[in-house]
Amino acid sequence: MRSLNLDQLQTLVAIADLGTFAAASRALHLAPPTVSLHISELESRLGVRLLQRNPRRALPTAAGAALIERARRLLKDADDASEQVQRIAAGREGKVRLGTSTGVIVHLLPEVLQALAHDRPGIDVELAIITSAETMARLEAGTLDVGIVALPQAPRSGLVVAPWRNDTMMAFLPPQWTAPKLVTPQWLAARPLIGNDATTLMHRLVSEWFAHAGLQPRTRIELNYAAAIKSLVVAGYGAAVLPLERPDDPQHEGLQLRALRPRLTRRLGIAHRSGGHASAAAYEVVKALRQFAQAPA
Repeated sequence: MRSLNLDQLQTLVAIADLGTFAAASRALHLAPPTVSLHISELESRLGVRLLQRNPRRALPTAAGAALIERARRLLKDADDASEQVQRIAAGREGKVRLGTSTGVIVHLLPEVLQALAHDRPGIDVELAIITSAETMARLEAGTLDVGIVALPQAPRSGLVVAPWRNDTMMAFLPPQWTAPKLVTPQWLAARPLIGNDATTLMHRLVSEWFAHAGLQPRTRIELNYAAAIKSLVVAGYGAAVLPLERPDDPQHEGLQLRALRPRLTRRLGIAHRSGGHASAAAYEVVKALRQFAQAPA
């Protein structure tokens, strides 16, 4: 048996609600012969009489009433599906997979996600805590939609990377240390250090800052979690060079923060798939991120 036709089911429901073939014809903007054809084809396909044709009113048979009840649900599901497709196409609904570092998620994303929840409540942002390198790889593979990555990044086919914000790097020092107002590579290299994981661009950025002064200091430990690094600094285990993402961060309590000389800046960018490879919802997330873009102080 062939599948039921939604247009024919809609015609059946209209006749049941309005009482006559003529009224259904006017309501559905269909020619009277088309309405009759819809019902005769439905009855022929199912092999049962669905309507009793009386001079004044068409009444459903027992089989017709059962089908009409199911038809209402089918038509509602079809309308809901159509509306959902339109919402997804317009970027009002959908799942967006976003990858970035822990620090960005903790300090920079909450305001963005709050704005999205207000303006686009139908968009579900799924977060992944990963390095910039893994973010770019997963964007290229199509398993992520948007990423916030450290810059610079090598160009990749099918991906767009645009600057988002710059954060000043600072020396994070234990509270008991006596420190100068401006921290130089020479001063810091002579002290125990806590570094970022060697696979990160942050590690390379800080290493280059020391290298420009002709230094290659060793670190006591390397981590990829800023909160853990700050905890170790507070405990006096060593100093770290990290971005100042939020000056009012409660985790800064008990730390000494010093500006670097020469100055150092961590640059972040928004990465996403280009053209038809990106969903409308992904572009809405990118748009929300751009509203929180920040240039250097």
